Amino acid sequence: MAFDIILIVLASVLLLLGLVGSIVPGLAGPPLSYAGLLLIHFTSRAQFTVSQLVWWLALTLLTIIFDYLMPALGVRKWNGSRWGNWGCIIGTVAGCFIFPPWGVIVGPFAGAVLGEMLIARRDVHTAIRAGFGAFVGFLFGTVFKLTVCGWFIWCAVKALIY
Repeated sequence: MAFDIILIVLASVLLLLGLVGSIVPGLAGPPLSYAGLLLIHFTSRAQFTVSQLVWWLALTLLTIIFDYLMPALGVRKWNGSRWGNWGCIIGTVAGCFIFPPWGVIVGPFAGAVLGEMLIARRDVHTAIRAGFGAFVGFLFGTVFKLTVCGWFIWCAVKALIY
Protein backbone atom coordinates (compact mmCIF):
# COMPACT_ATOMS: atom_id res chain seq x y z
CA MET A 1 0.00 0.00 0.00
CA ALA A 2 2.77 2.48 0.91
CA PHE A 3 4.68 1.42 -2.20
CA ASP A 4 1.59 2.20 -4.31
CA ILE A 5 1.36 5.68 -2.80
CA ILE A 6 5.01 6.36 -3.59
CA LEU A 7 4.54 5.18 -7.19
CA ILE A 8 1.37 7.24 -7.62
CA VAL A 9 3.06 10.38 -6.27
CA LEU A 10 6.08 9.85 -8.54
CA ALA A 11 3.78 9.15 -11.48
CA SER A 12 1.82 12.33 -10.78
CA VAL A 13 5.03 14.37 -10.73
CA LEU A 14 6.14 12.80 -14.02
CA LEU A 15 2.77 13.39 -15.66
CA LEU A 16 2.78 17.05 -14.63
CA LEU A 17 6.43 17.48 -15.63
CA GLY A 18 5.49 16.00 -18.99
CA LEU A 19 2.78 18.60 -19.43
CA VAL A 20 5.21 21.38 -18.52
CA GLY A 21 7.86 19.81 -20.74
CA SER A 22 5.53 20.12 -23.70
CA ILE A 23 5.96 23.88 -23.46
CA VAL A 24 9.37 24.29 -21.86
CA PRO A 25 12.22 23.26 -24.14
CA GLY A 26 14.72 20.89 -22.58
CA LEU A 27 12.17 18.67 -20.85
CA ALA A 28 11.00 15.65 -22.80
CA GLY A 29 7.27 16.11 -22.24
CA PRO A 30 5.53 13.02 -23.66
CA PRO A 31 8.26 10.55 -22.60
CA LEU A 32 8.00 11.85 -19.01
CA SER A 33 4.22 11.48 -19.09
CA TYR A 34 4.54 7.99 -20.53
CA ALA A 35 6.92 7.07 -17.71
CA GLY A 36 4.24 8.28 -15.30
CA LEU A 37 1.71 5.96 -16.91
CA LEU A 38 4.15 3.07 -16.57
CA LEU A 39 4.57 3.78 -12.86
CA ILE A 40 0.80 3.76 -12.40
CA HIS A 41 0.66 0.45 -14.26
CA PHE A 42 2.96 -1.10 -11.66
CA THR A 43 0.66 -0.20 -8.77
CA SER A 44 -2.11 -2.45 -7.52
CA ARG A 45 -4.62 0.39 -8.10
CA ALA A 46 -4.59 0.38 -11.91
CA GLN A 47 -3.56 -1.99 -14.64
CA PHE A 48 -3.31 -1.10 -18.29
CA THR A 49 -3.44 -3.61 -21.11
CA VAL A 50 -0.37 -4.41 -23.17
CA SER A 51 -2.06 -2.92 -26.22
CA GLN A 52 -2.68 0.35 -24.33
CA LEU A 53 0.96 0.54 -23.25
CA VAL A 54 2.20 -0.20 -26.78
CA TRP A 55 -0.23 2.31 -28.32
CA TRP A 56 0.86 5.00 -25.85
CA LEU A 57 4.52 4.24 -26.52
CA ALA A 58 3.91 4.58 -30.27
CA LEU A 59 2.11 7.87 -29.67
CA THR A 60 5.01 9.07 -27.53
CA LEU A 61 7.51 8.21 -30.27
CA LEU A 62 5.27 9.91 -32.83
CA THR A 63 5.29 13.14 -30.80
CA ILE A 64 9.09 13.08 -30.72
CA ILE A 65 9.22 12.64 -34.49
CA PHE A 66 6.58 15.35 -35.06
CA ASP A 67 8.48 17.70 -32.79
CA TYR A 68 11.38 17.67 -35.27
CA LEU A 69 9.38 17.34 -38.50
CA MET A 70 6.59 19.86 -37.99
CA PRO A 71 8.79 22.95 -38.41
CA ALA A 72 10.19 21.52 -41.66
CA LEU A 73 6.68 20.74 -42.88
CA GLY A 74 5.71 24.32 -42.02
CA VAL A 75 8.56 25.60 -44.18
CA ARG A 76 7.31 23.49 -47.08
CA LYS A 77 3.70 24.62 -46.58
CA TRP A 78 4.77 28.28 -46.68
CA ASN A 79 6.57 27.77 -50.01
CA GLY A 80 10.08 27.32 -48.70
CA SER A 81 12.65 25.43 -50.73
CA ARG A 82 14.49 22.27 -49.78
CA TRP A 83 17.29 24.54 -48.56
CA GLY A 84 14.85 26.20 -46.20
CA ASN A 85 13.85 22.74 -44.97
CA TRP A 86 17.46 21.76 -44.40
CA GLY A 87 18.13 25.07 -42.69
CA CYS A 88 15.11 24.50 -40.48
CA ILE A 89 16.25 21.00 -39.48
CA ILE A 90 19.83 22.14 -38.83
CA GLY A 91 18.54 25.19 -36.93
CA THR A 92 16.32 23.00 -34.77
CA VAL A 93 19.17 20.70 -33.79
CA ALA A 94 21.66 23.55 -33.35
CA GLY A 95 19.15 25.59 -31.36
CA CYS A 96 18.84 22.79 -28.82
CA PHE A 97 22.53 23.04 -28.02
CA ILE A 98 23.62 26.59 -28.81
CA PHE A 99 21.22 28.65 -26.71
CA PRO A 100 18.65 26.55 -24.90
CA PRO A 101 15.80 26.88 -24.16
CA TRP A 102 15.00 29.61 -26.69
CA GLY A 103 17.08 27.98 -29.40
CA VAL A 104 14.36 25.42 -29.97
CA ILE A 105 12.02 28.25 -30.99
CA VAL A 106 14.47 30.59 -32.73
CA GLY A 107 16.63 27.88 -34.36
CA PRO A 108 14.07 26.55 -36.87
CA PHE A 109 13.04 30.09 -37.86
CA ALA A 110 16.62 31.34 -38.24
CA GLY A 111 17.76 28.17 -40.01
CA ALA A 112 14.92 28.36 -42.54
CA VAL A 113 15.52 32.05 -43.21
CA LEU A 114 19.27 31.58 -43.58
CA GLY A 115 18.85 28.51 -45.79
CA GLU A 116 16.48 30.41 -48.07
CA MET A 117 18.59 33.55 -48.27
CA LEU A 118 22.13 32.18 -48.36
CA ILE A 119 21.81 28.94 -50.31
CA ALA A 120 18.53 29.17 -52.25
CA ARG A 121 19.20 32.88 -52.98
CA ARG A 122 15.62 33.86 -52.25
CA ASP A 123 14.52 37.37 -51.34
CA VAL A 124 14.02 38.45 -47.74
CA HIS A 125 10.22 38.32 -47.96
CA THR A 126 10.20 34.71 -49.19
CA ALA A 127 12.81 33.71 -46.62
CA ILE A 128 10.82 35.22 -43.76
CA ARG A 129 7.67 33.44 -44.98
CA ALA A 130 9.58 30.14 -44.80
CA GLY A 131 10.80 31.07 -41.31
CA PHE A 132 7.25 31.87 -40.29
CA GLY A 133 6.22 28.44 -41.60
CA ALA A 134 8.87 26.89 -39.36
CA PHE A 135 7.45 28.78 -36.38
CA VAL A 136 3.88 27.70 -37.20
CA GLY A 137 5.10 24.10 -37.49
CA PHE A 138 6.75 24.46 -34.08
CA LEU A 139 3.44 25.68 -32.62
CA PHE A 140 1.54 22.75 -34.13
CA GLY A 141 4.10 20.33 -32.67
CA THR A 142 3.74 21.96 -29.25
CA VAL A 143 -0.06 21.73 -29.35
CA PHE A 144 0.24 18.06 -30.33
CA LYS A 145 2.56 17.37 -27.38
CA LEU A 146 0.22 19.20 -25.00
CA THR A 147 -2.73 17.20 -26.29
CA VAL A 148 -0.93 13.87 -25.89
CA CYS A 149 0.29 14.70 -22.37
CA GLY A 150 -3.17 15.94 -21.38
CA TRP A 151 -4.67 12.72 -22.65
CA PHE A 152 -2.10 10.68 -20.70
CA ILE A 153 -3.07 12.58 -17.54
CA TRP A 154 -6.74 11.92 -18.22
CA CYS A 155 -6.03 8.18 -18.73
CA ALA A 156 -4.06 8.06 -15.48
CA VAL A 157 -6.74 9.84 -13.47
CA LYS A 158 -9.47 7.68 -14.98
CA ALA A 159 -7.53 4.49 -14.17
CA LEU A 160 -6.91 5.57 -10.58
CA ILE A 161 -10.50 6.64 -9.94
CA TYR A 162 -12.24 3.57 -11.35
